[in-house]
Amino acid sequence: MAFIRRVRTGSGATAVQIAEYAGGRQRIVKHLGSAHTDAELGLLLEQARSLLADPGQDALDLDVAPTPRVAELVSEPVAQGVLDPVPRPVRARRDEPGRVVSTDSRLLHETLATVFDSLGFNILDDPVFRDLVIARIVEPTSLLDTGRVLKDLGRTPASYATMKRTLSRAHAKTKPATTGGAKKGSSYRDQIATACFAHAATRGDISLILYDVTTLYFEAEKEDELRKVGYSKERRVDPQIVVGLLVDRRGFPLEIGCFEGNKAETLTLIPIVKQFQTRHGLADIVIVADAGMLAATNLRDLDEADLRFIVGSRVTKAPNDLESHFRWHGDAFTDAQVIDTITPRTGHKIENDPKQKAEPVWDPEHHPGSWRAVWAYSTKRAVRDNRTLTLQENKAKAVVAGEKAARTPRFVKTRNGAAELDEASLARARRLVGLKGYVTNIPATVMPAGEVIASYHALWQVEQSFRMSKTDLRARPMFHHTRDAIEAHLTIVFTALAVSREVQARTGLAIRNVVRQLRPLRSATIAINGTQQTFAPIIPEPQQAILDALEHA
Repeated sequence: MAFIRRVRTGSGATAVQIAEYAGGRQRIVKHLGSAHTDAELGLLLEQARSLLADPGQDALDLDVAPTPRVAELVSEPVAQGVLDPVPRPVRARRDEPGRVVSTDSRLLHETLATVFDSLGFNILDDPVFRDLVIARIVEPTSLLDTGRVLKDLGRTPASYATMKRTLSRAHAKTKPATTGGAKKGSSYRDQIATACFAHAATRGDISLILYDVTTLYFEAEKEDELRKVGYSKERRVDPQIVVGLLVDRRGFPLEIGCFEGNKAETLTLIPIVKQFQTRHGLADIVIVADAGMLAATNLRDLDEADLRFIVGSRVTKAPNDLESHFRWHGDAFTDAQVIDTITPRTGHKIENDPKQKAEPVWDPEHHPGSWRAVWAYSTKRAVRDNRTLTLQENKAKAVVAGEKAARTPRFVKTRNGAAELDEASLARARRLVGLKGYVTNIPATVMPAGEVIASYHALWQVEQSFRMSKTDLRARPMFHHTRDAIEAHLTIVFTALAVSREVQARTGLAIRNVVRQLRPLRSATIAINGTQQTFAPIIPEPQQAILDALEHA
């Protein structure tokens, strides 16, 4: 039977060995090393206990977080093969004490890798791609600097050339290493999107899909076929691309698309939706988008594809849509009041008769030239709108009075070369404060007005996903030059966004918060007498709760 043996060495250290009795004599099976301090002795004894527990292993199991025990050193030298202390002269030479070789945050990497695999992304069978995604989540940086991040996560990073080849492979049409539902010839993004859809389908309702667009700019001076100067909400003049994103009602990403920087937002919706529909063979889904997608061709194409939609309506359409209401009830509204009516598909078709007091109930057969329109009034929104209008009015008055030089602001018109306040426009705007409109092709018998409004308000999820991609994942600015490299970068960001949203869903914490709490939990690699052992960190209770949530979700 094997046992742990401690003996005093000639140098004054305490040697730890594993021995056994054979033929009535002790036989040394393995010499583990010598310790000069109680802590070092505790580490060696812990290693010995682990080896006795599993004779087949030659190192500690890294998935276990052992707590090193402190043991007392043998006080007197012991003769070789004798357990009783026997005095021996102490040599002057001492072995080197234990040293910390390195520390790393491998626990964080292992945790994110577990989430990555649980989403089905391991179908790619590409550890380098996975590491690039995890590095993007932990500390977004350039490809050259990604190696440093991976080393801090306890990984041996691939070379820069290998990382570049991985990006090329991510955009190329490749045959997947495993079957897993992915199609031959599909790119990494195709396989990731398929896995995202499968995951979303098992976790919730995918009949409602949210869509929005954003722009990503480049640190570049010249335009090309993809990177072009276009409309920017931030009024940037850098070349940019337009990115469209489809998410489910929880904000989990399902599809991403890249367009030229000067492409109109309204022209991005149909290609993304058709790509998503074709990929998964879907028909009965509802597409939700903001008023920026409110284009007659968009709504017509969605309707002809038998897809249902909910799109925000511009307030300027309210006077026509609510003409009957204003005639019979004036411009007074109550908080949370909802008016279910119709809106013309184009300005040339009028089907709402203001002479009728009752609002028409939309029906595609009886109102072929209109869509269903739902208008809701909110007192809280009215207060906010009035505050905004007052600021705009004051600015307009200042410009008219010559107190402020600026481009012609709202509510300022020019007559005979002189600026004056556009009081009629201001009065119309005041009349419509608090109103928000929604256009849809879903009949009231299928979806009540309240559900239409609630579905549209879920758009904050896609907006949050865009904020995460821009801030937490730093998708911009981009430094890539070719379209393939840009598409590969978006694939990395898309995958990182999916992992981040899943981490947030499981823990209820923002991804930055999770990284901030888990990254300081560092494993230590310690060298003692020619051997190295890696020990997991002590995990406080709050961080353990995060790990449990991520592991068992």
